[in-house]
Amino acid sequence: MAETKKLMRALAGEVQKVPPVWLMRQAGRYLPEYRATRAQAGDFLTLCYTPDLAAEVTLQPIRRYGFDASILFADILLIPDALGADLWFVTGEGPRLSTITSQGDFDALKPADAIHEHLSPVYETVRILSRELPAETTLIGFAGAPWTVATYMIAGRGTPDQGPAHALKDGNRPLFEALMERITAATIEYLSAQIEAGAETVKLFDSWAGSLKGQDFQDFALEPAKRIIAEIKARHPGVPVIAFPREAGENYIGFAKATGADCVAIDNSVQAQWAAEFVQVDGCVQGNLDPKLMVTGGQQLIDETRRIVAEFSKGPHIFNLGHGITPDADPENVHVMLEALRG
Repeated sequence: MAETKKLMRALAGEVQKVPPVWLMRQAGRYLPEYRATRAQAGDFLTLCYTPDLAAEVTLQPIRRYGFDASILFADILLIPDALGADLWFVTGEGPRLSTITSQGDFDALKPADAIHEHLSPVYETVRILSRELPAETTLIGFAGAPWTVATYMIAGRGTPDQGPAHALKDGNRPLFEALMERITAATIEYLSAQIEAGAETVKLFDSWAGSLKGQDFQDFALEPAKRIIAEIKARHPGVPVIAFPREAGENYIGFAKATGADCVAIDNSVQAQWAAEFVQVDGCVQGNLDPKLMVTGGQQLIDETRRIVAEFSKGPHIFNLGHGITPDADPENVHVMLEALRG
């Protein structure tokens, strides 16, 4: 079935007149049906770890919009949770974790291959989705990239500049590198298990890659991605991987070749025309509509959708946003975007 799926064809390098489309965070708070299921679950982590409910919210945007792909509903911080960090979510503020700032903190973490029992509900969600998704819809698994996950584990929360992680990286390099190694190994295990459960492709989200500069970007964004992708492809030949080093700027150039990624997702801080010239030459790109347009809508949404499709039309392209759809987005604007895209 894979060769007939639009998204898998794009990942294989096929140029399509109408590109496949899905949206980052397409299952989420902008949809009333998501909010109802979230209320039923009671809290966010229960939603992530209850397979029937996690599968339901994953399927909701497919029913509503008929996207070409569905991405597993989970969270990038489930790996720290499975490694033994304390994880909880504060309403209106986001995630909180126990911090890893000392050797003792690190020594208390579980080995990378000990995560599977804790994450077994996630794998069950994937199995449900592989049965229930429409035949033409690609199932995407995902994980956070090691640097991004490490920034949360070190700071205990999201930070504007990832300062605590940079401080540990610069002040205690052996501890920082040990943490990166543990996360990298766990990420390989996690993505591999998702594929075994039925994911057809996987995506690596490096949401804070843009704060790594110079050699740090090579060492802590590019190299972990390269290692993860190589191991995934060794274990699962033929399974494509999407990489998203968000706000990488000039470092998007050559990222696919350097890491082995089949597709590079790009954010909306770079222009589609630039990315077509310098990034798409190496293969499939994904992106990169400004998420704000899903709030404001109107003719600008239509025009920008058509412009991005036109500028990426000479190579393989997956249409998406430059970052996740926001809770204040208007669900009707997704229909407007799809009409502009598909006509």
